[in-house]
Amino acid sequence: MSKPYAIRTALTEVLDGLVEGDPFPPERELAARFGVARETVRQAVHELLVEGLVERRGRGTVVSKPKLVQPLSLRSYTEGAVKMGRKPGRLLVTWEDVEPSPELTAALDVAPGELVMHLERVLLADGQRIGLESTYLPRHRFGAFTETFDPTTSLYAAIRATGVTFDRAVERVETVLASPREAGLLESTTAMPMLRLHRRSVDTEGRPIEVVRSLYRGDRVAFEALLDDRDQ
Repeated sequence: MSKPYAIRTALTEVLDGLVEGDPFPPERELAARFGVARETVRQAVHELLVEGLVERRGRGTVVSKPKLVQPLSLRSYTEGAVKMGRKPGRLLVTWEDVEPSPELTAALDVAPGELVMHLERVLLADGQRIGLESTYLPRHRFGAFTETFDPTTSLYAAIRATGVTFDRAVERVETVLASPREAGLLESTTAMPMLRLHRRSVDTEGRPIEVVRSLYRGDRVAFEALLDDRDQ
């Protein structure tokens, strides 16, 4: 067994004896305990940080909360957070009308030159910044939201309240690194792996509802999907 792997395994065993919020031993102490260089310990602790098992708090490191597990389904982030007993929240970053790209024009089925609504929000769970959500909506369908929608609440609930029914969506998930702006909004770094989701949703008549591009901190969020072969 290689030394880095052995130290990584040893640190996992240290975690087994701790609970959420407990301080994690400092690198100097761990290096002395296991008889290895601090750089070896530092690398192993960095892996724990990337996996979301520990987090920096002030000048120290503590055991993290479990990751927020979100379903890959036509449910809002709010529903997923509440299901796990977490308190959802949102911070408004941008809400404006924008000229869409040709790709976005086609995806939302809007007329050439027609503006679309762009809503950008930081997603919170128990006050922690976990994601950055950028939503594009056809203005001819949801223009009234400018006057009626509270951006700190669930957008999906507001859409459903208008009588629109979500039918299906195509969603793609990929691993990326955040831009400096995105990392700043998420209180992270450009070295932290992120999960980027691209979603296009339509209603029961096949009309586009939204195009969403979401960025989630890989150390705080995981995704799951229910799979079966009943239709095979």
